[in-house]
Formats: sequence, structure tokens, C-alpha cells
Amino acid sequence: MRSSPPQKQKRAAPPQLQDAELMAVVLEGRHGAFAAEVADFFALLHKQLGDASRSQAWGGVARMVRRRENDRLELH
Repeated sequence: MRSSPPQKQKRAAPPQLQDAELMAVVLEGRHGAFAAEVADFFALLHKQLGDASRSQAWGGVARMVRRRENDRLELH
């Protein structure tokens, strides 16, 4: 009897990426065109407070918002 080949499982995105995308969606919903600036504000705030990891996380959210906006503009 032949065994069936192993099924490839879909790789899940790293938790940080999923979190950044979720926060990008939430910020876009609440702040519209200002979502990236809001995320940049929080990145700067946490940097000034000395919390580098949160600052980097919010910077990632800002990049995600801008990337999503760019993707939407390219579709039209």
C-alpha cells in the first residue's frame, strides 16, 4: 500500500505581522487618512518614553498602513 504524500500546511504569518495588520485595519477604520500619522505618533511617544520595542511595533503599523494605502491606490 502506498501512503499519500504529506499535505503542505499553509504557513501562518508571524504573530507580530498579524498584530500589525490588525492594528492597521483598526486605525484605518477609526482615523481614515490619518491612520499612518496616528501610528507614527505612538511610535514617537514610546521612543521618547524609552520603550524601543513598542516604538518599533508602532512603526511597523505605520508602514503597514502606508503599504495598504499604496496597494489600494495601485488597484485603481
